[in-house]
Amino acid sequence: MVSMSTLRKQYTGSVTVGGESDVRTLGSLVIRKASVGPLDNNAYLLTCRVSGAQLLIDAAADAPRLMRLIREGSPTSRLDSILTTHSHHDHVGALAQIRAATQAKTFAGAKDAPEIPTPTDVPLSNGDTIRVGVNDLEIVSLRGHTPGSIAVIYWGQADGTHVFTGDSLFPGGVGATQGDSERFTSLINDVDTRLFQVLPDETWVYPGHGEDTTIGAERPHLDEWRERGW
Repeated sequence: MVSMSTLRKQYTGSVTVGGESDVRTLGSLVIRKASVGPLDNNAYLLTCRVSGAQLLIDAAADAPRLMRLIREGSPTSRLDSILTTHSHHDHVGALAQIRAATQAKTFAGAKDAPEIPTPTDVPLSNGDTIRVGVNDLEIVSLRGHTPGSIAVIYWGQADGTHVFTGDSLFPGGVGATQGDSERFTSLINDVDTRLFQVLPDETWVYPGHGEDTTIGAERPHLDEWRERGW
């Protein structure tokens, strides 16, 4: 198992709009993080080190920057898949352009797919698996921020566990539910049972905006979040 101190030396997760990508190289997978658009959205490119297959998580904005990100992993601009974590406009702003430029297959949560202007080729449900080359990714439904919000878990074995949470989990709390107590309860229950009760403390969390965190850093605050209601 790779220690968290080693992972932090290799990668920080700190990126700025218009700045360079941050890169984490694992045994069979490379993770690249870039910030795009006026809302400082995070986009993640996952590249299989064995096959060269690539998956983009959230084609949020700024198609030229995203194409540069794709070329960082593949000089030929190979992109096999685009996964959208949820249907909000700031996460799909460049989806149509990137799909047209790359012919990549599109994936999204089944309940959010009808709200995404670009057609979803593969609707996803909780427990589904998608592949990036030799790497399996597990899909987790986190209902509340939107009905079909999803997270993506990479069980990296010796490389540690990595989860891409969209806008459902951030440093300091779960995603916005606009004061709707039913949506908040649904989201925090899913985050608790499907992430906190499943993932080890050292799991690295890659959110849809801002800085990264770990499950261990956030776990002690779950009861506080329930108490405050957001």
